[in-house]
Amino acid sequence: MEIKQAQQIVDDWIQTTGVRYFNELTNMAMLTEEVGEVARIIARNYGEQSFKPGEDDKNLADELADVLFVLICLANQTGVDLTDALEKNLQKKTSRDSKRHKNNKKLRD
Repeated sequence: MEIKQAQQIVDDWIQTTGVRYFNELTNMAMLTEEVGEVARIIARNYGEQSFKPGEDDKNLADELADVLFVLICLANQTGVDLTDALEKNLQKKTSRDSKRHKNNKKLRD
């Protein structure tokens, strides 16, 4: 699936199943909540935190998909073409960081 297709599929889902988009502020709050759920899983599976007794060991892939879904919702409702935005962002990073990371002594083994 390409990003443009994902944006259309999410829009179709919102229009048929979701009824309408939540407003941008609500979606921003939901995005923050979903990123927090990803952070919880990462902290416990890859960091030094541990799960509390009875705490769900949620699925990282599912939580990342939740983040992507809400991000796509925000892009759709604000008129952002994520394909175009990502391409421009990668060009910016490539131009800006072409030597920066290679010269970063902290990144060497």
